[in-house]
Amino acid sequence: MERVIIIAPQGKANLSSISGPFEILSKANAYWKRKSNRPKINLSIAGFVKEVKLDGGLFSVHPEDITQIEKADLIIIPSINYDEHLIKDNSLLINWIRDQYKEGAEIATMCSGAFLLAATGLLEGKSCSTHWNLADKFRKTFPNIHLQEDKLITADRGIYTNGGAYSFLHLMLFLVEKYFDRETAIYCSKIFQIDMDRTSQSPFFIFETQKNHGDELIGHAQTYIEENLGEKISFEGLALKLATSRRNFDRRFIKATGNTPVEYLQRVKVEVAKSNLEKGRKSIFEVMDEVGYSDEKAFREVFKKITGMSPLEYKEKFNREPALA
Repeated sequence: MERVIIIAPQGKANLSSISGPFEILSKANAYWKRKSNRPKINLSIAGFVKEVKLDGGLFSVHPEDITQIEKADLIIIPSINYDEHLIKDNSLLINWIRDQYKEGAEIATMCSGAFLLAATGLLEGKSCSTHWNLADKFRKTFPNIHLQEDKLITADRGIYTNGGAYSFLHLMLFLVEKYFDRETAIYCSKIFQIDMDRTSQSPFFIFETQKNHGDELIGHAQTYIEENLGEKISFEGLALKLATSRRNFDRRFIKATGNTPVEYLQRVKVEVAKSNLEKGRKSIFEVMDEVGYSDEKAFREVFKKITGMSPLEYKEKFNREPALA
């Protein structure tokens, strides 16, 4: 029987990512037993403190004493509200997780829980995901970790991570299939009404124009790009207008925003197109034209590269009106 521990860190953990995994894994174990099998997992919530208060004290969890657990097979880290105190407050837990992994335990982390896992050092040189809205902060805090924020789930040498918020439900189905079987995962997907086999969180990205970098020249460039989406922008011309070389312009732009000028332009165009597809009744061709694309194939390719979906698929998924191409 596998020993599965959902940890209760000291600090601001999110209740749903503790209670949700506990409920899904308990249901999977019960279904497994109903098929005349012995229990597959021994499931606990554990930590170094006797009580963890959540959501401003509205809820509390009373975890099992983690020091009494000699060996875990799977450790699940919930999402947390990350701040500078989290690592210090959970130093004992971080050491325990590191030691358990070295003894053969696998680790799964949800959303922002990747920050806690990264503090163990176990993600160095590995791939992981986290909420797309925390990607920049994660990269700055842990530059040696390969962050794949487009991925809904990553798996790398016994460490499993997932994207943002309630996408942990998909990670749980992944773990149910791994530790039980496909049939049990399908059963849980039906009971909890979770789509099976979703692999990307790209359709849910909201591109935020990074302007807190302090580079005034690049700030002017960003404003120009955003105000001229329907026009053909020459970055050579824009660099000349801002009295700098194209090479220096590109270097400063990447440093300030994390994107090349072309990538930034594409992302802003797609974000505006997404918004129009979500709430408007315009056709895809009208939306495409408004953001400066005359080539339908090029628009579809860029849109799918960034969102993981075609414009029509995106419209069908997020627009309240019936989709009309």
